[in-house]
Amino acid sequence: MTKQASNRHFSPLDNLVMQVDTGLRTLFGKPSITERANPEDSVNEGQLSASEKDLAGRLMRINHSGEVAAQGLYQGQALTAKLPEVRAKMERAAQEENDHLNWCEQRINELGTHTSYLNPVWYFGSVAIGATAGLAGDKWSLGFVAETEHQVVRHLDSHLNQISENDHKSRAILEQMKEDEGHHATVALNAGGAELPAPIKKFMSLSSKVMTKSVYRL
Repeated sequence: MTKQASNRHFSPLDNLVMQVDTGLRTLFGKPSITERANPEDSVNEGQLSASEKDLAGRLMRINHSGEVAAQGLYQGQALTAKLPEVRAKMERAAQEENDHLNWCEQRINELGTHTSYLNPVWYFGSVAIGATAGLAGDKWSLGFVAETEHQVVRHLDSHLNQISENDHKSRAILEQMKEDEGHHATVALNAGGAELPAPIKKFMSLSSKVMTKSVYRL
């Protein structure tokens, strides 16, 4: 987003149209990405067995769906964020998540599998959750982002431990995603994010497990 565009005042209808456009791009098109190169471009493909490719494809599908959900979360929060600087942080983080979305989809195609058929469910559900978090106040919205990113980092660590050491391309993508997610969590906390109550963290973890098990197969 250019500086000129970020200073423009958008009406509620403008914002709604932009959110719909973002959703359609996330689910069916090419979302707006940053200037960064795909991390896999800097490494060579390793030799993978059929079972290693299958596992990597399923894990990258999980990560892709996680990025779809993250995009929905950020879009929902941007709709209800009260402070302009908070909304700006959400928008930049959402664009970096689009990088992840693009990288994961490219790797999924290379591994010969498909993105999850359930992605629309994760996206629209996350928009609702993000908007609700935003309505609760910016400190809780940012706290929700931080906890989400912390849980994503743990998932990425798990996936890095599961995929083949020879899968250099998937590993390069996951390592960069892990770095970005950790940064997003730090930014959210530094911007005033509050620590979430333990029951909410537990619910988020259980929801993540449901999504992970579903996407692994679908």
